Amino acid sequence: MKKLLEFVSQHMADDTTRLILDKGKWPDIDMDTAVNCIESRRKLKGKVNEWYENPEMVFPLKLSAEQCSSSATGHYKAALAEKIADKKDWRIADLTGGLGVDSWFFSKKASKVLYNEMQAALCEAAEHNFRALGTDNINISNSIAQADTISDIIDGFQPDIIYMDPARRGEGGRKVFLIEECTPDVLTLKDEIFRHCRHILIKLSPMADITMVCERLGMTCREVHVVSSEGECKELLIWMDRDWQEGYNITAVELPNGYPEKSAAILTFTPENERSGYAEMATDMGEFLFEPGKSLTKAGAFNVTAGHFHITKLGKSTHYYTTSDPSTVALLKGYGKVFQISECSPLDKRSIKEAGKNHPKAEVTARNIPMTSDALRKKLGCSSGGDVHIFGLKSDLKGNLLMVCKRI
Repeated sequence: MKKLLEFVSQHMADDTTRLILDKGKWPDIDMDTAVNCIESRRKLKGKVNEWYENPEMVFPLKLSAEQCSSSATGHYKAALAEKIADKKDWRIADLTGGLGVDSWFFSKKASKVLYNEMQAALCEAAEHNFRALGTDNINISNSIAQADTISDIIDGFQPDIIYMDPARRGEGGRKVFLIEECTPDVLTLKDEIFRHCRHILIKLSPMADITMVCERLGMTCREVHVVSSEGECKELLIWMDRDWQEGYNITAVELPNGYPEKSAAILTFTPENERSGYAEMATDMGEFLFEPGKSLTKAGAFNVTAGHFHITKLGKSTHYYTTSDPSTVALLKGYGKVFQISECSPLDKRSIKEAGKNHPKAEVTARNIPMTSDALRKKLGCSSGGDVHIFGLKSDLKGNLLMVCKRI
């Protein structure tokens, strides 16, 4: 192991394809494992820096590093689990341990963590890595999580929460999004899990349909957390409570750079809040344009966003908003992108020609108008770059508009 780790540290900048071709130069090195370690560590840079920077870490499978949580989402999950447990000394069992990143973040909050993984190589690596990180409150289990093994896996552990991150790849490595196609199948496991534990926390792909998932899982769904960071929707977290039958709420979460030292922007609502909510349509454009972040969009918080922030919406199907209130703008910045509008005119040949002439470099976005962003860029004749953003947007009350903006 020592030779392998030294080799990885010495060859972090090397071409891994060349290392495999030249593996005969290092007969005492398991080159496949070494290359996996090198490529996995590279993927963890900026994602989980505590792991990337530790030279003692081992990564036997590259895919596990690609799929693992980031530091920001790991911290958020651990804080959510602590809220769910709602007591000082609590335990969580991670039935789909993988690389062990989620278990490690849970260990920072929980008194005890059970890491379970069906692949022996990952179990061995996790045990080694947890020691290298100085973590001593994680138990290791090597088993397949299925209905007839749950009892044996958690025997004597008495978890307050059982966590699962089902694998989202089917036969041949194809990506799957339906919850019943993931492994393990939560639908077939939940009743058995509830025999041992009140709370289940599930991580799902951000591509999963929230309404469909909650309908399939049933009335024990208590909360859905839609978590975004760095401009991307990263994951859905579903909290199921055996004793809950009152419907679920949705929490849209935007994690800022520097989380958890910097606070997340959070908006919580129920599906009924959105259905019954009212978004006033903009009769005039304000000074500022708001583009909701990925979590608000994925959560479907369209009417709720308008009502919560007291801002007007461009159109029923155009999910952009406008305001002239500087204090509102300060709040909105954490939830998405805010732009100051410098020009706003009807979208026509004249306005497109003028905007393209005045702004040869600009980012371009088209929404809900009869052309794509690329088509609008082509008509404008501008190249990407600069600090100007040109929008082509449909307003229900003002028609198709061309806006020249700068992000603030």
